[in-house]
Amino acid sequence: MLNFPIVDTHLHVWDFDRLRYPWLADLPMLNRTFLLDDYNEACGPVKVDRMVFVQAECDPAQFKEEAAFVTELAQTDGRLQGIVPWTPLERGDAVRSILEEFAENKLVKGIRRIIQFEEDLEFCLRPDFIKGVQMLAEFNLTFDICIADFQTANTTRFVKQCPNVQFVLDHIGKPNIREHKLDPWRAQFKALSELPNVYLKVSSLATEADHQSWTREELRPYVDHIFQCYGFERTMFGGDWPVSSQAATIPECVETLEWLLLGCSEDELKKLFRENAIKFYKL
Repeated sequence: MLNFPIVDTHLHVWDFDRLRYPWLADLPMLNRTFLLDDYNEACGPVKVDRMVFVQAECDPAQFKEEAAFVTELAQTDGRLQGIVPWTPLERGDAVRSILEEFAENKLVKGIRRIIQFEEDLEFCLRPDFIKGVQMLAEFNLTFDICIADFQTANTTRFVKQCPNVQFVLDHIGKPNIREHKLDPWRAQFKALSELPNVYLKVSSLATEADHQSWTREELRPYVDHIFQCYGFERTMFGGDWPVSSQAATIPECVETLEWLLLGCSEDELKKLFRENAIKFYKL
């Protein structure tokens, strides 16, 4: 286990008494309230001294309420130092007033508008969406990219149009680890990594494999490739709890990554588990 406290760049919490989460109805393991006390218990021996909350896909009508809810939580736990709320960036210029409002909250570090669930493969190439993302640079906000592997090529085209925005790709772009597919994800992932304003979250690896039977070895070719592309300068750890708990505990996520990176220096591990996150999200 690591001998220093980590930064978790991808934490979800939700409270069914406050907000609605329709997507959880089909996931009985996750279909209940998860709060910081639950997270603290789930961390076990893993020491976390800073966390970033990432929007948890509540009812879109409640996205501002979700940010307010997590802002309240941060007042009870000083380790919660960043919030990445949902915002309808596809509205283009009309989203400016929302970004102005979020920018007044010092905890808001970036925005996530999930692309993964869009049926239109060219959703991320719509002019108004690109305009909304480009606007983030004015407010010093980052953008979390959440896509499925087959959306990677169009995502690269979209990111190229936003050179002034800092991006982070969630969950290594969700390759199909369950079926051991490396291609075409491998080449498309590399093309995206060649854009210098894109970072990577090494998160939820086992979640993309078979939840019950995944092994460390089957994750190796994916982990090897991501570090060949991003190195230790643009990678950061994310727990993706409680979604990741479907396949692995938080200690298992950390220990698995440590095992796969055996031989790396402590300085490299500190970049991955701490320093890059602090720099990217300005914690």
